[in-house]
Amino acid sequence: MTARVPGSKSITNRALLLAAAATGVTRLRAPLVSDDTLAFRTALTGLGVRITETGDAWEVTGTGRGPVAATNATDADGADARVWCADAGTAARFLPPFAATGKGRFVFDGTDQLRARPLRPLADALTALGAEVSTGPGGALPLTVTADGLTGGDITLDSSFSSQYLTGLLLSAPLMSAPLTVRARSLVSRPYIDMTLALMRHFGALTEEHGDGAITVYPGGYTAADLTIEPDASTASYFFAAAAVTGRSVTVPGLGTGSSQGDLGFVEVLRRTGAEVEITASATTVTGRPDGRLTGGFDVDMGNISDTFMTLAAIAPLADGPVTVTGIGHARLKESDRIGAVARNLRALGIHTEEGPERITVHPGAPRPAEIACHRDHRIAMAFSVLGLRTGGITLDDPACVAKTFPGFHDELRRLFPGAATPQGI
Repeated sequence: MTARVPGSKSITNRALLLAAAATGVTRLRAPLVSDDTLAFRTALTGLGVRITETGDAWEVTGTGRGPVAATNATDADGADARVWCADAGTAARFLPPFAATGKGRFVFDGTDQLRARPLRPLADALTALGAEVSTGPGGALPLTVTADGLTGGDITLDSSFSSQYLTGLLLSAPLMSAPLTVRARSLVSRPYIDMTLALMRHFGALTEEHGDGAITVYPGGYTAADLTIEPDASTASYFFAAAAVTGRSVTVPGLGTGSSQGDLGFVEVLRRTGAEVEITASATTVTGRPDGRLTGGFDVDMGNISDTFMTLAAIAPLADGPVTVTGIGHARLKESDRIGAVARNLRALGIHTEEGPERITVHPGAPRPAEIACHRDHRIAMAFSVLGLRTGGITLDDPACVAKTFPGFHDELRRLFPGAATPQGI
């Protein structure tokens, strides 16, 4: 079976910003159309970037510089430009550095869910680089940037919460007037930085990686460069896991050996559960054992692919031994406390589950009917939907939250597995 997985959110939003900062017109083919990417696109248009739709592509007319707040748009509290990030963490972390390379006063805000996510390391870094920055309570949104360009410099960045702070700085570094060197302390999710650097080079940036882990980006801006967005590897994880637990075979075309997405590494975790995995230059296929049996009894560090740990944890009760996932402490600071939320849902299903600050252990068991508390977190909803293919009586309290990254997820799951159980209430 061939799964129709939409474009990568991570690539779409990075490419949107790079195209916006570039000189010329960029055509982004097959972008992800979801709540997060539309929020990011809308935020960019609010910053003066022209984006149009042509068929299945978005055409971005770059400004070749940082944004300029329109003084005739000043609102009642004196802010020149207000940028609404909705639920999109990438918007809240990528766009403030972009604004800081421009001129004017910008206020970034978002939903209560996004306001709960930390921004202090990014705010401190922008302040160190010369921007005037203020944050809301706890170093979070709303975040105000008063900008007059950035000159670059040499900084150390706390990256233990998220790699997105580093990505935000790197993406805008070519717009600075001098080189930027960043030393990321306790960096999590390194593959996302590799993706960022590869995309920056695609748009003409000059970067250098040092032996001590520091990264230098040189000034010079970006040049428009067309790009086809590959399928989202994080989203593909649910369909690969579904193949493993149903004993079927699922192929995702366009996601192969040349992928820049670290989350494709999830299939290697599935290989440890006994699934057969084939990765070619043009596609990835996962085939489950005929009886859907999973091998457990192992520990796995998923710190670099933490967006997929929930996929494994949700199906782990079906394994023949306990499964422990480590290295995922930063997942407690995502859309929800993902370790705690997954553990509570598994316990509601009657599954013996243990958790620590940066780990979760799931023991084998027969899940009983229960309602899954999604916490407005798309990945919780999608992960437990896969378990629902083998377990009757699972319901989701917020099935629509999948629209954050894949509005058509439930329809695609039903199309691929028409004879299997699906979560009720969808």
